[in-house]
Amino acid sequence: MITKRQIADILTSYNTDELSIATVCSHSSLQIFDGARKEGFKTIGICIGKPPRFYDAFPKAKPDEFIVVDNYEEIIDIAPLLQEKNAIVIPHGSFVEYMGADRFLEFAVPTFGNRAVLDWESDRVKEREWLESAGIHMPRLVEPEDINGPVMVKYHGAKGGRGFFVAKNYEEFLANIDRSQKYTIQEFIVGTRYYLHYFYSPLKTEGYKLSKGTLEMLSMDRRVESNADEIFRLGSPKELEEAGVYPTYVVTGNVPLVARESLLPKIFALGEMVVEESLSRFGGMIGPFCLETVFTDQLEIKVFEISARIVAGTNIYTNGSPYSDLIEENLSTGRRIAQEIKMGAKLNKLEEIVS
Repeated sequence: MITKRQIADILTSYNTDELSIATVCSHSSLQIFDGARKEGFKTIGICIGKPPRFYDAFPKAKPDEFIVVDNYEEIIDIAPLLQEKNAIVIPHGSFVEYMGADRFLEFAVPTFGNRAVLDWESDRVKEREWLESAGIHMPRLVEPEDINGPVMVKYHGAKGGRGFFVAKNYEEFLANIDRSQKYTIQEFIVGTRYYLHYFYSPLKTEGYKLSKGTLEMLSMDRRVESNADEIFRLGSPKELEEAGVYPTYVVTGNVPLVARESLLPKIFALGEMVVEESLSRFGGMIGPFCLETVFTDQLEIKVFEISARIVAGTNIYTNGSPYSDLIEENLSTGRRIAQEIKMGAKLNKLEEIVS
């Protein structure tokens, strides 16, 4: 992985009065570009083959310029060009997944956030070690031969909902498992899924204070998954199974949510525990992250995964959410990222929020 020292050396050549914000044209790029422009930054869209036409339909979110590469593997080669443009890269799930973790870790451009988190986030074993050490309640792990009820089988890494399946017994597990990939098996928790969108700032001193910096809760969502969200219109689970029809969980969109206000102390406590443990383990997460949870009918919150960067569920809040509006009107996660970069430049502390 490129070192903090190397990134700091690159930053010395930057004109911080002329910073630009760059990301790959996918995932959450519309709100990233829109938020950056609202905060006065130039924007750069990195795209494959040619600029996507849909940006012409959204002029407020269209990048000021595009950099075109033939494939995601070539993104690492445009590092010198991005440096010339004083670019700060905003990673999102598609960026990291398509470019490849190894290339991303060597990408010689200042990147918002702490790249060290990728090692803990993408490995299910290390992710569990991190979260459970923080005091987080997670679904119980199950061995394949011990499956005697619904379980969630998850592959390592982010795959947009394709990285897991449900099995109810050992036979179903054997029928669906891809042995070439690393995986974990968790008990299936019955409840309502909430994806909680936080923002950790090491720079702010006012707000929900942690040992260093502050924690914000910007929004929350639930994923729309195909075909799981509609399949049961065809019949009961048993009838579907007899017909050879099984649910899949490919994410196709997102639905806005708010939680009972009485649950907010628990929600903030979860975010606080995760951030504090990250500070002690690898220097902390920086910026947006998402705890992927299930709320049970006993009002317990089980965390089954973490995404340590902006998630696509924040796209439904380009002009703010019921929560972020209580911080600042029209505050999207993309705009909040731009604000943190602006603050880092103003305080001469960019080194503290990029890697």
